[in-house]
Amino acid sequence: MSTRMKAAIFVEPGRIVLDEKPIPDVGVLDALVRITTTTICGTDIHILKGEYPVARGLTIGHEPVGIIEKLGSAVQGFREGQRVIAGAICTSGYSSAALCGCHAQDGPGTKHGWKPMGGWKFGNTIDGTQAEYVLVPDAMANLAAVPDTLTDEQVLMCPDILSTGFSGAESANVRIGDTVAVFAQGPIGLCATAGARLMGATTIIAVESVPARQSMSRRMGADHVIDFTAVDPVEEILRLTDGRGVDVAIEALGRQQTFEAALRVLRPGGTLSSLGVYSEDLRIPLGPFLAGLGNHKIITTLCPGGKERMRRLMDAVASGRVDTRPLVTHRFKLDDIEKAYDLFGHQRDGVLKVAITP
Repeated sequence: MSTRMKAAIFVEPGRIVLDEKPIPDVGVLDALVRITTTTICGTDIHILKGEYPVARGLTIGHEPVGIIEKLGSAVQGFREGQRVIAGAICTSGYSSAALCGCHAQDGPGTKHGWKPMGGWKFGNTIDGTQAEYVLVPDAMANLAAVPDTLTDEQVLMCPDILSTGFSGAESANVRIGDTVAVFAQGPIGLCATAGARLMGATTIIAVESVPARQSMSRRMGADHVIDFTAVDPVEEILRLTDGRGVDVAIEALGRQQTFEAALRVLRPGGTLSSLGVYSEDLRIPLGPFLAGLGNHKIITTLCPGGKERMRRLMDAVASGRVDTRPLVTHRFKLDDIEKAYDLFGHQRDGVLKVAITP
């Protein structure tokens, strides 16, 4: 076995390049996973643009599907050669945040308090998955075996996009009979649409202007799709709900305009579920916020992870109740990942997600 591997490395804002790095050593609780399929996330584009800071020289990516190459000496319940995924969120279970149930915020505290988003390790605080190999920490908590009946592309969205999108509906406690608006139908928004349907929403209103994404939105469960370039989405949602507003509005883009629109369409006591990654300060307008007296709830969610979460998501896929394979619109070899970044970052050729295969 070679001691070096290819990896997509963050060099500086505007530059992620394919280069070589040493294959990592395996600690007693770790697993070395040989990547068979991974992908590029919108968050990786924020990293590329310098909008989200990571260390120079870091391997990017956080959505792994692969085969266990080597196990740490203390790891039990898994075997080398086994197909696995690991969530983008890798919990240790030791921190105060994890013990409070916030595994996505798991991480060492500092003298100033807890470390935000400490559970997001791959491509953030440790080397990520856009490489030939990735080291999975705390393997017994984070690896999940892939059933033989499921392909790589069927489970590719589970580590992040599917988990994040579903969590937008779950955190908002979508109920049977709810009306839900989902702003933006990129991969996360599409999975939020599917999650809202699974949780019992009977009217799902998606906001999206790209025709291919509009079509995919209906496929994932949207009852109405509003083109925000043709009509005012706030006015149209209020019209569709007879002025009542929606029970839940999911913001899946990360912009002031969509955040504010999501707030404006809420019924009294409704919930704004925020999934977007924001790169500048948000403003909460006084009118839609009803001066803070509207009984509204604004919640944020970072992708849930861990092996039990991954198992549940793969069960949902295996049941046929959700199918994310159509979200993979393009495929690249790892050697061509810089081309994949160029395509995905500029949103050309109707791209939704790309599959990267070493």
